Amino acid sequence: MRKYLTKYLKELEALLAQEQDDDFNYEALLRSHLHMIQFMQHERLVHFLVTMLFAICFFIALGIFLVTNIIALSLLLLLILALLIPYISHYYFLENSVQKMYFLHDEINARINKNRRH
Repeated sequence: MRKYLTKYLKELEALLAQEQDDDFNYEALLRSHLHMIQFMQHERLVHFLVTMLFAICFFIALGIFLVTNIIALSLLLLLILALLIPYISHYYFLENSVQKMYFLHDEINARINKNRRH
């Protein structure tokens, strides 16, 4: 997903960096971009829920470990933490990318409004 979204953002930024002629269909670009935003918002929500599930499991296991001192739980804590850290990193990437998509949405809207004035 990281490669897919990074590629999409680079291509969209490159397209917006070019001077387009007056016939360029920014409305179609906006519709397509809004569809991609919805797709990525869903992806972000799923990753948020999974990340929170792992975080809750981590803290429940940590609480049980602190109360009982069962050594086997330390292995479970390490396993959950080993999964939680990449999930947090990926969610951070998705969150920042979706926010970047919002700014690109505003840029496309600005170009639509500019073209309507001319």
